[in-house]
Amino acid sequence: AMNRNPAMRAALCQDAVVAKLAREHNDANGLALGARLISEETAIACLQAFLDTDFEGGRHEVRVRQLGEC
Repeated sequence: AMNRNPAMRAALCQDAVVAKLAREHNDANGLALGARLISEETAIACLQAFLDTDFEGGRHEVRVRQLGEC
């Protein structure tokens, strides 16, 4: 539902590595976590990685621009 808003780039993350890559490569600005699929500790690790990571830019900027054009 978050991605129905054209300004959102939400990522479904199952671990901290995915959360970090979603921020670095896709400039994700929304985090979705499956409550029945991951533990509380994993959810906290995902959130921490998501908040601590910045968008890398560079070669990823073209893809993020394309996402905004849809």
